[in-house]
Amino acid sequence: MAWELQGVYVENCNCDAICACTWSNLARGATYDDCRATLGFHIERGQIDGVDVAGRTMVLALVAPKLMIEGNWRAGLLFDRDTTDEQMTQLTSVFTGALGGPMAGLSPLIGDFLGAERADISLESSGEGWSLRVGSETNLGGSVVHAPETDDVVTLTSIFAHPAGPTLTVTPSPQVSSSLLGIEFSGESRSGFTAPFRWAA
Repeated sequence: MAWELQGVYVENCNCDAICACTWSNLARGATYDDCRATLGFHIERGQIDGVDVAGRTMVLALVAPKLMIEGNWRAGLLFDRDTTDEQMTQLTSVFTGALGGPMAGLSPLIGDFLGAERADISLESSGEGWSLRVGSETNLGGSVVHAPETDDVVTLTSIFAHPAGPTLTVTPSPQVSSSLLGIEFSGESRSGFTAPFRWAA
């Protein structure tokens, strides 16, 4: 089964900016007792076994041990309300790693899959930052950081364990709150990233 997806990725977690889990490729511990993250994906172009999934927006919510590489993550998926049953089935297969691709490398770390459901989701992104809203209780976002006295955007590179790709733009959050599938976190100056993503298998 051939498939390909490309679009925009965004992320906040409960770590202080910037989280050690990311820059260490999961080898360093989270800021607090566990890692709680909300990962958003807007698919600009994509198909899975001939099913068009362009325009879909989805969220992966997860909680993991302080050292993420230990596994036993709890994770679940949410899709925008216009997602059809066929699209949800195909995208769930991709995002649980069943069809290969970047998520196949992370799926062994998920010990408890919380399922997939629909929600009101809005993801907006620009050259200076992004915002993600899910329902009435989840408001996330991040602002692009520029290097001192230049317009250069601050990025992390060589992040080989990250599903979005090896280069992430650093986007620390303002005040954020996330409550999805029983996974909650909130605070100011939480860690955040954004990146274009392109997957295929």
